[in-house]
Amino acid sequence: MNEFMNAINDLVEEKGIPKEMLIDAIESALISAYKKNYGTAQNVRVDIDEETGNVDVLMQKNVVEEVEDEFTEISLEEALEIDPRYQVNDIVEYQVTPRDFGRIAAQTAKQVVVQRIREAERGMVFDNYISRQGELITGIVQRISNETIFVNIGNTEGILVAGERAPGERYKVNDRIKAYIVDVRKSNKGPQVFLSRTHPGFVERLFELEVPEIEDGTVEIKSIYREAGSRTKIAVYAADENVDPVGACVGTGGIRVRNIVDELWGEKIDITTWDDDPEILISNVLSPAKVEEVIIDEDEKAATVVVPDQQLSLAIGKEGQNVRMAAKLCGWKIDIKSHSRYFSSNEEETEEYEEYEELEG
Repeated sequence: MNEFMNAINDLVEEKGIPKEMLIDAIESALISAYKKNYGTAQNVRVDIDEETGNVDVLMQKNVVEEVEDEFTEISLEEALEIDPRYQVNDIVEYQVTPRDFGRIAAQTAKQVVVQRIREAERGMVFDNYISRQGELITGIVQRISNETIFVNIGNTEGILVAGERAPGERYKVNDRIKAYIVDVRKSNKGPQVFLSRTHPGFVERLFELEVPEIEDGTVEIKSIYREAGSRTKIAVYAADENVDPVGACVGTGGIRVRNIVDELWGEKIDITTWDDDPEILISNVLSPAKVEEVIIDEDEKAATVVVPDQQLSLAIGKEGQNVRMAAKLCGWKIDIKSHSRYFSSNEEETEEYEEYEELEG
Protein backbone atom coordinates (compact mmCIF):
# COMPACT_ATOMS: atom_id res chain seq x y z
CA MET A 1 0.00 0.00 0.00
CA ASN A 2 3.06 2.25 0.07
CA GLU A 3 2.54 3.12 -3.59
CA PHE A 4 -1.03 3.99 -2.83
CA MET A 5 -0.07 6.39 -0.03
CA ASN A 6 2.46 8.00 -2.37
CA ALA A 7 -0.33 8.45 -4.91
CA ILE A 8 -2.56 9.97 -2.21
CA ASN A 9 0.18 12.43 -1.24
CA ASP A 10 0.70 13.40 -4.89
CA LEU A 11 -3.02 14.02 -5.33
CA VAL A 12 -3.21 16.07 -2.16
CA GLU A 13 -0.38 18.25 -3.42
CA GLU A 14 -1.68 18.49 -6.99
CA LYS A 15 -5.39 19.02 -6.30
CA GLY A 16 -5.17 20.81 -2.98
CA ILE A 17 -7.60 18.35 -1.37
CA PRO A 18 -7.14 17.96 2.41
CA LYS A 19 -5.38 14.68 3.13
CA GLU A 20 -7.45 14.04 6.25
CA MET A 21 -10.62 14.22 4.19
CA LEU A 22 -9.35 11.62 1.72
CA ILE A 23 -8.14 9.27 4.45
CA ASP A 24 -11.45 9.56 6.35
CA ALA A 25 -13.40 8.86 3.17
CA ILE A 26 -11.28 5.79 2.36
CA GLU A 27 -11.64 4.45 5.90
CA SER A 28 -15.43 4.88 5.76
CA ALA A 29 -15.59 3.09 2.39
CA LEU A 30 -13.39 0.25 3.67
CA ILE A 31 -15.76 -0.30 6.59
CA SER A 32 -18.61 -0.71 4.09
CA ALA A 33 -16.47 -2.99 1.90
CA TYR A 34 -15.55 -5.17 4.89
CA LYS A 35 -19.17 -5.56 5.95
CA LYS A 36 -20.28 -6.29 2.38
CA ASN A 37 -17.54 -8.85 1.63
CA TYR A 38 -17.52 -10.61 5.00
CA GLY A 39 -21.21 -10.39 5.80
CA THR A 40 -20.83 -9.11 9.32
CA ALA A 41 -22.99 -6.89 11.50
CA GLN A 42 -20.07 -6.16 13.80
CA ASN A 43 -19.00 -2.64 14.63
CA VAL A 44 -15.63 -2.21 13.00
CA ARG A 45 -13.14 0.58 12.55
CA VAL A 46 -10.57 0.78 9.79
CA ASP A 47 -7.20 2.32 10.52
CA ILE A 48 -4.80 3.37 7.76
CA ASP A 49 -1.20 3.91 8.71
CA GLU A 50 -0.28 7.06 6.78
CA GLU A 51 3.41 6.18 6.89
CA THR A 52 3.28 2.61 5.60
CA GLY A 53 -0.15 2.48 4.00
CA ASN A 54 -1.02 -0.64 6.00
CA VAL A 55 -4.72 -1.19 6.62
CA ASP A 56 -6.04 -2.73 9.84
CA VAL A 57 -9.64 -3.71 10.53
CA LEU A 58 -10.47 -3.39 14.21
CA MET A 59 -13.61 -4.92 15.66
CA GLN A 60 -15.28 -2.78 18.33
CA LYS A 61 -17.40 -4.08 21.14
CA ASN A 62 -19.02 -2.18 23.99
CA VAL A 63 -18.24 -3.42 27.48
CA VAL A 64 -21.50 -4.36 29.28
CA GLU A 65 -22.56 -6.21 32.41
CA GLU A 66 -24.71 -8.66 30.47
CA VAL A 67 -24.32 -9.38 26.75
CA GLU A 68 -27.47 -9.08 24.62
CA ASP A 69 -25.82 -8.80 21.19
CA GLU A 70 -22.63 -10.82 20.80
CA PHE A 71 -21.73 -8.97 17.60
CA THR A 72 -21.52 -5.58 19.27
CA GLU A 73 -21.07 -6.29 22.98
CA ILE A 74 -18.57 -8.01 25.27
CA SER A 75 -19.08 -8.82 28.94
CA LEU A 76 -17.07 -6.98 31.55
CA GLU A 77 -15.74 -10.34 32.71
CA GLU A 78 -14.29 -11.13 29.26
CA ALA A 79 -12.98 -7.60 28.83
CA LEU A 80 -11.11 -7.78 32.12
CA GLU A 81 -9.33 -10.90 30.87
CA ILE A 82 -8.01 -8.84 27.97
CA ASP A 83 -7.06 -5.83 30.12
CA PRO A 84 -7.87 -5.38 33.81
CA ARG A 85 -8.38 -1.63 33.29
CA TYR A 86 -11.58 -2.01 31.23
CA GLN A 87 -14.85 -0.70 32.70
CA VAL A 88 -18.51 -0.82 31.65
CA ASN A 89 -19.20 1.45 28.59
CA ASP A 90 -15.59 1.25 27.42
CA ILE A 91 -14.92 0.00 23.91
CA VAL A 92 -12.73 -3.03 23.29
CA GLU A 93 -10.90 -3.15 19.97
CA TYR A 94 -9.06 -6.09 18.46
CA GLN A 95 -7.77 -6.81 15.03
CA VAL A 96 -9.86 -8.87 12.61
CA THR A 97 -8.10 -7.97 9.36
CA PRO A 98 -8.80 -10.71 6.77
CA ARG A 99 -5.79 -12.17 4.96
CA ASP A 100 -6.91 -10.96 1.52
CA PHE A 101 -8.20 -7.57 2.69
CA GLY A 102 -5.26 -5.72 1.15
CA ARG A 103 -6.57 -6.43 -2.35
CA ILE A 104 -10.10 -5.29 -1.46
CA ALA A 105 -8.68 -2.25 0.30
CA ALA A 106 -6.68 -1.22 -2.76
CA GLN A 107 -9.69 -1.53 -5.11
CA THR A 108 -12.02 0.28 -2.73
CA ALA A 109 -9.54 3.03 -1.98
CA LYS A 110 -9.00 3.68 -5.68
CA GLN A 111 -12.75 4.07 -6.27
CA VAL A 112 -13.13 6.35 -3.27
CA VAL A 113 -10.21 8.51 -4.22
CA VAL A 114 -11.58 9.05 -7.72
CA GLN A 115 -15.03 9.84 -6.33
CA ARG A 116 -13.78 12.13 -3.58
CA ILE A 117 -11.43 13.97 -5.87
CA ARG A 118 -14.37 14.64 -8.17
CA GLU A 119 -16.55 15.76 -5.24
CA ALA A 120 -13.79 17.88 -3.73
CA GLU A 121 -13.04 19.55 -7.03
CA ARG A 122 -16.74 20.28 -7.52
CA GLY A 123 -16.92 21.65 -3.99
CA MET A 124 -13.92 23.90 -4.55
CA VAL A 125 -15.33 25.10 -7.86
CA PHE A 126 -18.68 25.84 -6.20
CA ASP A 127 -17.02 27.71 -3.32
CA ASN A 128 -14.93 29.69 -5.79
CA TYR A 129 -17.85 30.79 -7.94
CA ILE A 130 -20.36 31.35 -5.14
CA SER A 131 -17.89 33.87 -3.73
CA ARG A 132 -17.68 35.51 -7.16
CA GLN A 133 -21.41 35.93 -7.59
CA GLY A 134 -22.05 39.44 -8.92
CA GLU A 135 -18.68 39.61 -10.68
CA LEU A 136 -17.80 39.98 -14.33
CA ILE A 137 -16.26 36.98 -16.04
CA THR A 138 -14.77 36.33 -19.47
CA GLY A 139 -14.99 32.97 -21.20
CA ILE A 140 -15.08 31.17 -24.54
CA VAL A 141 -18.30 29.92 -26.14
CA GLN A 142 -17.91 26.16 -25.94
CA ARG A 143 -21.20 24.93 -27.39
CA ILE A 144 -24.69 26.15 -28.17
CA SER A 145 -27.80 24.05 -27.58
CA ASN A 146 -31.39 25.20 -28.08
CA GLU A 147 -30.44 28.88 -27.72
CA THR A 148 -28.53 28.16 -24.50
CA ILE A 149 -24.86 29.07 -24.66
CA PHE A 150 -22.38 27.03 -22.63
CA VAL A 151 -19.29 29.06 -21.82
CA ASN A 152 -15.89 27.70 -20.83
CA ILE A 153 -14.93 29.88 -17.85
CA GLY A 154 -11.95 27.86 -16.69
CA ASN A 155 -12.61 24.85 -14.52
CA THR A 156 -16.34 24.67 -15.19
CA GLU A 157 -19.06 25.71 -17.61
CA GLY A 158 -21.08 28.90 -17.45
CA ILE A 159 -24.69 28.74 -18.62
CA LEU A 160 -26.13 31.67 -20.57
CA VAL A 161 -29.78 31.10 -21.46
CA ALA A 162 -31.54 33.02 -24.23
CA GLY A 163 -33.45 35.22 -21.76
CA GLU A 164 -30.20 36.48 -20.25
CA ARG A 165 -28.97 37.87 -23.56
CA ALA A 166 -30.13 41.13 -25.06
CA PRO A 167 -32.17 40.93 -28.26
CA GLY A 168 -29.89 40.89 -31.29
CA GLU A 169 -26.85 39.41 -29.54
CA ARG A 170 -25.46 36.53 -31.58
CA TYR A 171 -22.54 34.26 -30.74
CA LYS A 172 -20.83 31.29 -32.27
CA VAL A 173 -18.52 28.62 -30.90
CA ASN A 174 -15.05 29.91 -29.88
CA ASP A 175 -16.23 33.54 -29.52
CA ARG A 176 -14.96 35.37 -26.46
CA ILE A 177 -17.78 36.55 -24.25
CA LYS A 178 -18.12 38.69 -21.12
CA ALA A 179 -20.96 38.01 -18.69
CA TYR A 180 -22.16 38.63 -15.15
CA ILE A 181 -22.30 35.77 -12.62
CA VAL A 182 -25.92 35.96 -11.55
CA ASP A 183 -26.35 32.65 -9.70
CA VAL A 184 -24.43 29.52 -8.66
CA ARG A 185 -26.19 26.25 -7.82
CA LYS A 186 -25.18 22.72 -6.88
CA SER A 187 -26.29 19.81 -9.06
CA ASN A 188 -25.55 16.12 -9.49
CA LYS A 189 -23.26 17.00 -12.38
CA GLY A 190 -21.38 19.58 -10.35
CA PRO A 191 -21.77 23.32 -9.81
CA GLN A 192 -23.85 25.27 -12.31
CA VAL A 193 -22.76 28.85 -12.91
CA PHE A 194 -25.56 30.93 -14.42
CA LEU A 195 -24.52 33.96 -16.42
CA SER A 196 -26.32 37.09 -17.56
CA ARG A 197 -25.71 39.88 -20.04
CA THR A 198 -29.05 41.60 -19.35
CA HIS A 199 -28.62 42.21 -15.62
CA PRO A 200 -28.01 45.87 -14.64
CA GLY A 201 -25.02 44.62 -12.65
CA PHE A 202 -23.39 43.62 -15.93
CA VAL A 203 -23.30 47.26 -17.05
CA GLU A 204 -22.15 48.36 -13.60
CA ARG A 205 -19.20 45.95 -13.71
CA LEU A 206 -18.31 47.13 -17.24
CA PHE A 207 -18.13 50.70 -15.95
CA GLU A 208 -15.90 49.56 -13.07
CA LEU A 209 -13.66 47.90 -15.64
CA GLU A 210 -13.45 50.95 -17.90
CA VAL A 211 -13.52 53.78 -15.36
CA PRO A 212 -10.68 53.78 -12.79
CA GLU A 213 -12.48 56.47 -10.78
CA ILE A 214 -15.36 54.03 -10.17
CA GLU A 215 -12.99 51.20 -9.35
CA ASP A 216 -11.15 53.29 -6.72
CA GLY A 217 -14.34 54.83 -5.29
CA THR A 218 -13.77 58.42 -6.45
CA VAL A 219 -16.93 58.15 -8.54
CA GLU A 220 -19.90 56.19 -7.23
CA ILE A 221 -22.72 54.60 -9.21
CA LYS A 222 -25.80 55.65 -7.24
CA SER A 223 -28.48 54.11 -9.43
CA ILE A 224 -28.79 52.16 -12.63
CA TYR A 225 -31.78 51.06 -14.67
CA ARG A 226 -31.62 49.05 -17.84
CA GLU A 227 -33.84 47.86 -20.64
CA ALA A 228 -31.38 45.41 -22.13
CA GLY A 229 -30.64 45.74 -25.80
CA SER A 230 -32.21 49.17 -25.97
CA ARG A 231 -31.04 51.60 -23.33
CA THR A 232 -29.41 52.03 -19.92
CA LYS A 233 -29.65 55.03 -17.62
CA ILE A 234 -27.03 55.47 -14.95
CA ALA A 235 -26.69 58.12 -12.25
CA VAL A 236 -23.21 58.78 -10.86
CA TYR A 237 -21.85 60.89 -8.04
CA ALA A 238 -18.50 62.25 -6.84
CA ALA A 239 -18.01 63.57 -3.33
CA ASP A 240 -15.05 65.62 -4.55
CA GLU A 241 -16.37 68.77 -6.21
CA ASN A 242 -13.29 68.86 -8.44
CA VAL A 243 -14.25 65.55 -10.05
CA ASP A 244 -16.75 65.48 -12.90
CA PRO A 245 -18.42 62.07 -12.48
CA VAL A 246 -20.13 62.12 -15.88
CA GLY A 247 -16.94 63.20 -17.63
CA ALA A 248 -15.00 60.42 -15.92
CA CYS A 249 -17.49 57.84 -17.18
CA VAL A 250 -17.58 59.22 -20.70
CA GLY A 251 -13.81 59.45 -20.99
CA THR A 252 -11.65 61.54 -23.30
CA GLY A 253 -13.38 61.73 -26.65
CA GLY A 254 -16.04 59.37 -25.30
CA ILE A 255 -13.65 56.40 -25.42
CA ARG A 256 -14.71 54.82 -22.12
CA VAL A 257 -18.44 54.82 -22.70
CA ARG A 258 -17.91 53.83 -26.34
CA ASN A 259 -16.07 50.68 -25.24
CA ILE A 260 -19.06 49.79 -23.06
CA VAL A 261 -21.56 50.54 -25.83
CA ASP A 262 -19.55 48.28 -28.16
CA GLU A 263 -19.64 45.48 -25.57
CA LEU A 264 -23.42 45.95 -25.31
CA TRP A 265 -23.88 45.66 -29.09
CA GLY A 266 -24.75 49.35 -29.54
CA GLU A 267 -27.09 49.78 -26.57
CA LYS A 268 -27.68 53.49 -25.79
CA ILE A 269 -26.30 54.72 -22.47
CA ASP A 270 -27.45 57.90 -20.70
CA ILE A 271 -25.07 59.02 -17.95
CA THR A 272 -26.31 61.67 -15.56
CA THR A 273 -25.30 63.23 -12.25
CA TRP A 274 -26.92 62.05 -9.05
CA ASP A 275 -28.18 64.68 -6.60
CA ASP A 276 -29.84 64.29 -3.20
CA ASP A 277 -32.15 67.20 -4.05
CA PRO A 278 -35.09 65.49 -5.85
CA GLU A 279 -35.80 68.52 -8.05
CA ILE A 280 -32.26 68.54 -9.41
CA LEU A 281 -32.13 64.74 -9.62
CA ILE A 282 -35.39 64.48 -11.58
CA SER A 283 -34.26 67.23 -13.91
CA ASN A 284 -30.98 65.37 -14.44
CA VAL A 285 -32.43 61.90 -15.05
CA LEU A 286 -34.75 63.16 -17.79
CA SER A 287 -31.66 63.92 -19.89
CA PRO A 288 -31.29 64.48 -22.80
CA ALA A 289 -34.50 66.55 -22.47
CA LYS A 290 -34.26 70.05 -20.97
CA VAL A 291 -36.46 70.74 -17.93
CA GLU A 292 -38.04 74.10 -17.06
CA GLU A 293 -39.57 73.30 -13.69
CA VAL A 294 -40.06 70.39 -11.27
CA ILE A 295 -42.99 70.48 -8.82
CA ILE A 296 -42.48 67.98 -5.99
CA ASP A 297 -45.17 66.15 -3.99
CA GLU A 298 -43.20 64.66 -1.07
CA ASP A 299 -46.17 62.72 0.37
CA GLU A 300 -46.83 60.85 -2.87
CA LYS A 301 -43.17 60.83 -3.88
CA ALA A 302 -44.35 62.17 -7.20
CA ALA A 303 -43.26 65.05 -9.41
CA THR A 304 -44.81 67.12 -12.16
CA VAL A 305 -42.17 68.14 -14.66
CA VAL A 306 -42.61 71.03 -17.07
CA VAL A 307 -40.61 70.94 -20.29
CA PRO A 308 -40.52 73.26 -23.33
CA ASP A 309 -43.16 72.34 -25.90
CA GLN A 310 -40.58 71.20 -28.42
CA GLN A 311 -38.92 68.99 -25.80
CA LEU A 312 -42.07 67.07 -24.79
CA SER A 313 -41.61 64.09 -27.09
CA LEU A 314 -37.90 63.88 -26.18
CA ALA A 315 -38.70 63.96 -22.45
CA ILE A 316 -41.31 61.24 -22.78
CA GLY A 317 -39.28 59.19 -25.22
CA LYS A 318 -40.39 56.60 -27.75
CA GLU A 319 -43.26 54.59 -26.23
CA GLY A 320 -42.62 56.46 -22.98
CA GLN A 321 -39.20 54.91 -22.49
CA ASN A 322 -37.30 57.98 -21.32
CA VAL A 323 -39.74 59.04 -18.61
CA ARG A 324 -40.32 55.42 -17.56
CA MET A 325 -36.60 54.76 -17.14
CA ALA A 326 -36.05 58.14 -15.44
CA ALA A 327 -38.75 57.32 -12.89
CA LYS A 328 -37.17 53.91 -12.18
CA LEU A 329 -33.72 55.44 -11.90
CA CYS A 330 -34.63 58.07 -9.30
CA GLY A 331 -37.50 56.26 -7.58
CA TRP A 332 -40.08 59.02 -8.14
CA LYS A 333 -43.33 59.03 -10.09
CA ILE A 334 -42.96 61.53 -12.92
CA ASP A 335 -45.72 63.30 -14.84
CA ILE A 336 -44.45 65.24 -17.87
CA LYS A 337 -46.31 68.34 -19.06
CA SER A 338 -45.47 70.72 -21.88
CA HIS A 339 -44.97 74.40 -21.03
CA SER A 340 -48.09 75.57 -22.89
CA ARG A 341 -50.34 72.84 -21.48
CA TYR A 342 -49.17 73.27 -17.90
CA PHE A 343 -49.46 77.06 -17.83
CA SER A 344 -52.68 77.20 -19.83
CA SER A 345 -54.31 74.74 -17.44
CA ASN A 346 -53.06 76.80 -14.51
CA GLU A 347 -54.51 79.95 -16.09
CA GLU A 348 -57.84 78.19 -16.61
CA GLU A 349 -57.85 77.09 -12.99
CA THR A 350 -57.05 80.65 -11.88
CA GLU A 351 -59.86 82.07 -14.05
CA GLU A 352 -62.32 79.50 -12.71
CA TYR A 353 -61.29 80.34 -9.14
CA GLU A 354 -61.68 84.08 -9.77
CA GLU A 355 -65.14 83.56 -11.30
CA TYR A 356 -66.08 81.46 -8.29
CA GLU A 357 -64.86 84.22 -5.93
CA GLU A 358 -66.98 86.79 -7.78
CA LEU A 359 -70.06 84.61 -7.54
CA GLU A 360 -69.45 83.99 -3.86
CA GLY A 361 -68.89 87.69 -3.33
